[in-house]
Amino acid sequence: MLKITKVKRNSVAKDLGLEVGDEIVAFDGYPCEDELDYLYYADKENFTITVRDGRTGAELVVEVDKDEDEDMGLEFVKNTAVKTCRNNCVFCFVDQMPKGMRESLYVKDDDYNMSFTCGNFVTLTNLSEEGLQRIIRLHLSPLYISVHTMNEEARCKLLRNRFAGRIRDQIRRLAEAGIEMHCQAVIVPGINDGEELANTARELFAYYPQVRDLAFVPTGLTKFRDGLTEIPDVDGEYSAKILDLADDLNEEFGVNFLLPADEYFVKAGRKFKAVEFYGDFEQIENGIGMTSLFLSETDKAIAQISKKKGGRVALKQPKRSVIVCGVSAAQVMQGVAKAAEAAVEGLEVDVLAVENDFFGHTVTCTGLLTGKDMLAALKKYLSQNTADEVLLAGNTMKEFEDVFLCGMTLTELEAALAPYGVKVRVNRDGGAGLVKILRAEK
Repeated sequence: MLKITKVKRNSVAKDLGLEVGDEIVAFDGYPCEDELDYLYYADKENFTITVRDGRTGAELVVEVDKDEDEDMGLEFVKNTAVKTCRNNCVFCFVDQMPKGMRESLYVKDDDYNMSFTCGNFVTLTNLSEEGLQRIIRLHLSPLYISVHTMNEEARCKLLRNRFAGRIRDQIRRLAEAGIEMHCQAVIVPGINDGEELANTARELFAYYPQVRDLAFVPTGLTKFRDGLTEIPDVDGEYSAKILDLADDLNEEFGVNFLLPADEYFVKAGRKFKAVEFYGDFEQIENGIGMTSLFLSETDKAIAQISKKKGGRVALKQPKRSVIVCGVSAAQVMQGVAKAAEAAVEGLEVDVLAVENDFFGHTVTCTGLLTGKDMLAALKKYLSQNTADEVLLAGNTMKEFEDVFLCGMTLTELEAALAPYGVKVRVNRDGGAGLVKILRAEK
């Protein structure tokens, strides 16, 4: 149910006599679970609301007759409850987290509300029949679904959940209802790769375009795996084979349905796909196409500089910038650094590739670097080199907060680097943002 905290003046709700403290129990006789119900019915013209009076507890059914785009004018107590995961996946990254980190990092959410509103991936193993019917009735689309494999036996083994084999029926019913889905598979070598991945892709593609794509990503392996299922890391040869498989299947399908994680291109030493390959980048938060988009943005930003008279811009005072990144991004960043130096007179750029001592050296992406590891690497670098500024990627910190994964704050890192006389700048605007910082004065 939804408890009303505000009724706007001159609104539909005000005219209906709804008051602060009242509770919405149902819409059209369907139980009201959360604000998604309200958002769905707010776009309708005619429906009923079952309201529980906040003072007497009496329930009353109210008929609503309004314009389609007319705001109901209600605000509610925020529901922060999240449905948690009931699986025990062999590849779970949360199980590989050390103690003492931010509490939010240990939450295993598996909530279709979060999938619809935030793009979080869900397995649907905790989805009841009533929940499935609600998704269809409210047309909660698109959804982001962790399929992993369509082989029922293999999925139950991977997720270690006996209910995981229902995925076939769930995908079919959602597709038939017109729900758009973006799917992913975390690849565990020997279980859901090779022919199993091909079978999964073909089965899901049968529901295209309702199933828009299937991204596949390698298992994230940290050093905190004592007592967990042994999973081999993948090398360049393996990555090349799985990329070839994706190319063959996409050619078979006639569309770019299989979307490999950027990490496979890095390990295989392959050229990244052009930005056109990824369409609208619906899976960029999953590490799919992020590097291609970044390179496209930096190329465009540097090309704008080159259009200027003389093909370069000059800094009033020379400066040296240090770009901090994960090991897997080092080669890409070095290319960007070289191009920026060529376009901006007086600019020197070093790339500092930081080994992930916190999670282990098998974790190489920039987004999982901790403040502690970056600080240690920067202190070592700055003890041997001079620099004017340090550039950090915004995705190393919690969204909307300047806090790193290890709990260190940006302010604490800046204070620790103060003796070296460097400015710390954070780039939260992709490739264009990086070039803008590099070409800026000290």
